[in-house]
Formats: sequence, C-alpha cells, structure tokens
Amino acid sequence: MILSVSRRTDIPRFYSDWFFERIKEGFLYVRNPMNSRQISRIDLSPEQVELIVFWTKNPSPMLVRLPELNAIPCYLQFTLTGYGRDVEPGLPDKKELIRVFKEFSKVLGPDRMVWRYDPIFINDRYEESYHLRAFEQIARELKGHTNKVVISFLDWYGKTARNMKGIKAEEMTEERMLRISRAMAEIAGSCHMRIEACAETADLSQAGVSRGSCIDPVMVEKILGVPIKEKKDRNQRAECGCLESVEVGAYDTCLMGCKYCYANDSQLSVERKTALYDVYSPLLCGRVEEGDKITERKAALIRQK
Repeated sequence: MILSVSRRTDIPRFYSDWFFERIKEGFLYVRNPMNSRQISRIDLSPEQVELIVFWTKNPSPMLVRLPELNAIPCYLQFTLTGYGRDVEPGLPDKKELIRVFKEFSKVLGPDRMVWRYDPIFINDRYEESYHLRAFEQIARELKGHTNKVVISFLDWYGKTARNMKGIKAEEMTEERMLRISRAMAEIAGSCHMRIEACAETADLSQAGVSRGSCIDPVMVEKILGVPIKEKKDRNQRAECGCLESVEVGAYDTCLMGCKYCYANDSQLSVERKTALYDVYSPLLCGRVEEGDKITERKAALIRQK
C-alpha cells in the first residue's frame, strides 16, 4: 500500500515524533471523518507499506529521522509559495524553507522531491506579476534540486471560504489561468522541471501544463523499480489522478494557520483537537473511546506479481 502522510495536516512539521513512534510500534489508528465511531488499524510493517508520500510545508523536524523509516521508500510533496505571513502565518522565511528543501534533496535525491506552488489566487497584493516573480525566484533556487513542480488554482471549499475571510481574491477565469500557466511553464522548462496541474477542471495542456497526479504512477513505478497496478483513488475528486493510498492524518490538527486551508474548520476546533495530542497514542490527536469500533484496514499491495 501507499501511505499518504498527509493531505489533512502537516505531519512532518508538527507530528514527526508521533509518526516515527508509530513506525517503531508497527501500526497506527485512523478515525473515519465520516463516521467518528469507526477506526481503522493500519499495519506499518515494510511488508505492507510499499511507499510513503509526505505532504508538507516545512519538514525540517524529520530530516535526521529519515533512517527510521525502516528502508520504506518515500518522496516529498513540498509546498513553497510566494505568499507572506498574512496568508501563511505559521511559516519561517522563504529563504529558510528553500534551504530545507535543498537539504532534503541532498538526502533523498531530486527525483523524490516535488515542489508545489499552490494554491494560486489573485488580489491587489498578490497580482499575476507578483506570482510570476516569486515562482521564478524559487524555481531558480530549486534548479537541480527537483525535477517536478505542481501548480493549482484556489478551490473555494466551505472551510477555505471561512478561513479566507478578510482576504480578497479576484475571479480566476480560464483565460487568466492559461496566461499564468503558460508563463510558469516557460519558467519551469528553463529550470529543467516538468510542470503539472493538480486536479484542475480547466485543460491547461494548451499552456504547456499537463494534467498531473500527486501520488504519481510514473514516480511510484520509478522509485519502486517494478511494474505497479494503477488504481485510481476513489476517495478523491473526479479531477484527481492520484493512485489509491491510505490516508493517516486527521482534520483540524494543522497548526500552520494558512488562510486558504481546506482541512481546518476553525481556530477553536484546532485548539480543541490538538489539546488531545499524545505522542504515544495510536490516534493522531485523539483517544480510543467507549463505543469505538476498530477494524483492520485491508489494503492491496500495488506491485504487480
């Protein structure tokens, strides 16, 4: 199985100790967000976990602990944008994040580092020209440290709309998306990076941006070195081309505070949930309670026999 760590929260930044404790113990629990009494037990043995995909904006706490993965291969989805602290209040200076990106690239290799410049939205401060300057500056810095960049445009989920309150965002027309994508594709190409779009309904191929997959069958097959079974993740949006994976995170647990967040309901909900954090608990920011039903999560191996 492929482990997704995690679309719901930044485990590398805030919960590395918990995750590596779970690797040592050999299992973890995940509460079903649609049925709070249902808990899945996930086997973390190397025989079951074939690959780990980390999603993060700042993985620095886990750099020295990568050897603890017990030889399970991994790659990083590293989000690095041009926004300031008015939009991404929990992040350090971008120069520091670029340094961290390069450090991980030295350890994992450029082919296991995916740079994400997303989500993109436009307003009086973050104009098209601003994004293109920021994108080019970061791309020049990351040249040789990654082979792939992923872009996407802001989707207005309910939680995103609440978290974006007070921050204006202009209408993102298809014409505007194509214009931005075309310019970013030229920059990416000049830095020897292929550029892909994440779960976009608009066809950006005419701008030189292919439809991509975050959990990418091409990358997965190359990393594992064997043919794989390509099975689309039915739990993701229709536009998503990701391979099936097992998500291990929990909503309302990310402390980054990004205004475009789709995973946190409110600051209060985050405070309540993170107050339950226990590095030794099988659940991330939670406890097993009376009435919970724990079942073994069955996940097929992706390697072809």
